[in-house]
Amino acid sequence: MKQMKRFYKDVTIAGRDDGYVIFLDAKPAKTLQGAALSVPSRALADAIAEEWRNQSERIDSSTMPLTGLGNSAIDRLCQNRGQVIDHILGFGRSDLICYRAEEPAELAARQKEIWDPLLDWAQMKHGLRLMADAGISYIEQPLDAIVRMQEVVSGSNDFTLAPFDLSASLTGSFVIALALVEGHVSAESAFAAAQLDEIFQAEKWGRDAGAEARRTSLLAELKAAERFVQLVAV
Repeated sequence: MKQMKRFYKDVTIAGRDDGYVIFLDAKPAKTLQGAALSVPSRALADAIAEEWRNQSERIDSSTMPLTGLGNSAIDRLCQNRGQVIDHILGFGRSDLICYRAEEPAELAARQKEIWDPLLDWAQMKHGLRLMADAGISYIEQPLDAIVRMQEVVSGSNDFTLAPFDLSASLTGSFVIALALVEGHVSAESAFAAAQLDEIFQAEKWGRDAGAEARRTSLLAELKAAERFVQLVAV
């Protein structure tokens, strides 16, 4: 990916009625689509500003995950909120943790141990009752569960939906993503739940360098999503 040359010296923050704007020298930082980079909390603005300050001669977007999530909340959610909600709901209709292994018994037991408490939490906290079963056949989730998922997502603001959408995409699970953005589980726990099958296989058959690199990247992105949500709430 081509990197842009750093074009600014100073990074500052200014409070406005609708949030906090990051300034590069005397001009507001812009999202990819040209909107002012304005976020709802000072803590998040400080963290994003620090990402901009830490850039060297060239701007490396891969080292700016909070900026990326801020851009997504402003650009993508503003114009395509309905599409993002549908995208998140898709992971609920075919949630990873609802599809269980029949064998080996050890894997099935581990899935039950780690995934059942997440389903129980979703039902107790949100009245979200999802069905789980062994096998690869598609599970038609109850209509009331679909409706409840839509209510939960539709009630979230754009700065929650951006990390929610990222987390659901990374984990393949509406429930894991919801638990992460609501602070019920940590990024590490969300990662362990989402990668349960892969980790089990690696324990049995050995670790692959490429797969390990992908898992390291996935965990880093989940940690960024977790931190983003926490900073929004400060």
